[in-house]
Amino acid sequence: MPSKRKPSKHGKPQKVNMQSADLTADRLAGLRDLLPEAFTEGKVDFDRLRQALGEEVDDRPERYSFTWAGKRDAMRLLQVPSRATLVPCPQESVDWDTTQNLFIEGENLEVLKLLYKSYAGRVKMIYIDPPYNTGNDFIYPDDFRDPLQTYLKLTGQKDSKGNLLTSNPETSGRYHSAWLSMMYPRLFVARQLLREDGLLFVSISDAEMHNLRIALDGVFGPENFIGTIVWNSTKSVTNTALISVAHTFNYVYARSREYYVKHRPHFRLPEPGEGFANPDNDPRGPWKADPFQVGGWRPNQQYTIVNPKTGQEYRPNKGASWKNEERVFRELLADNRIVFGVSGEAGPQRKRFQFEAEERGRVTTTLWDDLDTTTNATRHLKDLFSTEESPIDNPKPVALLQRMLQLGTHDPQGAIVMDFFAGACPLAEAVYNQNREDGGHRRYICVQLPEPTGRKDYPTIADIGKERIRRAIKNLKDEAKGNLDLKDHQTLEDLGFRVFKLAESNYRVWQGVKKKDGEAYADTMEMFADPLLPGWKPTNVLYEVALKEGYGLTSKIEKVAGIKDNTVWCVADPDKGQSFRICLDDKLKPATLKALALKKDDLFICRDSALTDEQAANLALQCALKTI
Repeated sequence: MPSKRKPSKHGKPQKVNMQSADLTADRLAGLRDLLPEAFTEGKVDFDRLRQALGEEVDDRPERYSFTWAGKRDAMRLLQVPSRATLVPCPQESVDWDTTQNLFIEGENLEVLKLLYKSYAGRVKMIYIDPPYNTGNDFIYPDDFRDPLQTYLKLTGQKDSKGNLLTSNPETSGRYHSAWLSMMYPRLFVARQLLREDGLLFVSISDAEMHNLRIALDGVFGPENFIGTIVWNSTKSVTNTALISVAHTFNYVYARSREYYVKHRPHFRLPEPGEGFANPDNDPRGPWKADPFQVGGWRPNQQYTIVNPKTGQEYRPNKGASWKNEERVFRELLADNRIVFGVSGEAGPQRKRFQFEAEERGRVTTTLWDDLDTTTNATRHLKDLFSTEESPIDNPKPVALLQRMLQLGTHDPQGAIVMDFFAGACPLAEAVYNQNREDGGHRRYICVQLPEPTGRKDYPTIADIGKERIRRAIKNLKDEAKGNLDLKDHQTLEDLGFRVFKLAESNYRVWQGVKKKDGEAYADTMEMFADPLLPGWKPTNVLYEVALKEGYGLTSKIEKVAGIKDNTVWCVADPDKGQSFRICLDDKLKPATLKALALKKDDLFICRDSALTDEQAANLALQCALKTI
């Protein structure tokens, strides 16, 4: 179903978006909507803004702030829209036509900017495992003046002079600053992508954990901090260290903790269902006996309980209390929810039924020492790739990511999860595994820079990630072969992924005229009569138009049937319930427009040069018209 749209303004065609959304413009629009009185002649008037906010403005000369060398450039980097595109690669994908999963090869900040318009407010959970700033060279050399050119040089798509890696030794005065400048804009866009009930998980080591926490507070707000999970990441001991590091920190933040608690309070792990039994044939089913005594002294929970079989009296231990007030205890006892041990001769315990436990789930703790370690994850990758050496160092175990998925995607139907430091893509495998375990339909977006590895078999980290996904898919399909119990479930499983790669736009970019004479201007203007670069491919242009118009990368693209004189495509995004039709031919035939029978709510896109002035005027009145 096409979305509701207004006809083109004033009966004139509009231009398609030639670059990603402007994040600064969006923020200003939000501020203008909230505080219109703070604007004068289209710009923010800070005096009026202070008046509007009153006492909420802190104008003291000395106040708490977190800054670093290069923060201003990091903020400016956010304000530069991307003019790149994402090129589809069906030949590197699995089940291209049906899958909802995405792997994007490219520099993650450019990719995040391109995804912003399509995916803002739609991602349920983000997990990232960023570089830990160990003093080695950085692979993210951001340049706010032209980030795309930096990426193209880095990946060998453009000629390069010198070393593109930014050296970041610990002796550098900008050691922490360089890392923060890299992280800050990415965290900022990540927050915009999260749903209102969305969650962010970030793995980090001791080197930058303190700076990252403050940076996250600055982006998300300290009130949205959920907790710090300490994962026991290794069992081995480094004998040469003063203290052998055996953990990794994992920060958890909510997009809006207040909204999350109010609307999505279920932050629980699945109940494993072990240890439940029904020795007294309770019609409510299997149960466990939980302690009826809790820590902490509460005056209204200090009473005597008498065992009805033995007559023995029980009181809470010193400094403890019964779990409930006496009135509630009497109600529980009458409801057969209080037991006195298996024999009936012990102290009071409370029944916890399996169905209640499964509905509620179990609370997680801040210490995770029961999961696989990096050693287990390394062994898994060796087995998966059938090699003696792991294709990547210090991989995260799939079990760690699955537990985060269990916590972060309590409603797994259609939840989008993302990792934009994807590495070897453990998140992708975790999504497949968790979906199979609980019948969910989570889908992922993994983004990875094609960082060189020096290997012939897998030249980049991105190549390792893609191959890991393919092998994980094969294993899951092999496991399901001949399993009748999974037959119906398999028809619903999404064991595929689409590959896209960051590349230069298909649109010509106006860079001015070098020679200041009439002939040079004439030649340049003639070249720009066709806004598409030579050698453009229809599919690439279709996806670029769709992405920059706010359509997802899993949109369906099909030829419109019954059109003889032109090739017209329909691009439909089922998630948003919107679609448009587009023709890239040099000339648009009148018969085509008649056959399309466009209405006011329809969006139609074509090349500007394909329309006569009369056609453009009529179409702009008939439908929402945009031109390339």
